[in-house]
Amino acid sequence: MTTWYQAKIRFQKEDEKGNNKTINQAYLFDAVSYTDAESRVYNYFASEIPDFQLVGLNKMKLAEVFFIESNVELLWFKCRVQYIVFDEKSQQEKKVPYNMLISATSVKEAYELLADKLGTVQDYIISDINVTKILDVIPYEEPEMEDKLKQGNFKPLSEIQMN
Repeated sequence: MTTWYQAKIRFQKEDEKGNNKTINQAYLFDAVSYTDAESRVYNYFASEIPDFQLVGLNKMKLAEVFFIESNVELLWFKCRVQYIVFDEKSQQEKKVPYNMLISATSVKEAYELLADKLGTVQDYIISDINVTKILDVIPYEEPEMEDKLKQGNFKPLSEIQMN
């Protein structure tokens, strides 16, 4: 199961008139811990925005994140889906809530895409769809073997002298 962290950054940017303007942005990172998320934030922004501040890092409880590929600028919508399940003990139907994130251009498109992704296998109600301030979602990528080897003090066997 993936763990998502919402990172909020702040930095100064000069506008057309030469005035400094404070920019606040939010991003979503997949990481294994707060420390890993913080490290990934700094590595992600180090080359693009040298003087930024990480002003917030919060765990975000999401059941699923749906990436929709598109050529247009997409917004991220946080959706609340309530699955309807039958409780054997109480002999009643219960609504179990889940939060999901989906990228779309409008609320209507987010609803349609989410309904399409969820399918008709189980009964559910899409109760809330809200636009978020998240600009991008950065999933976890496993470092390649060559990158892992560069981090350690490893040498090929042919270079090691036997005593």
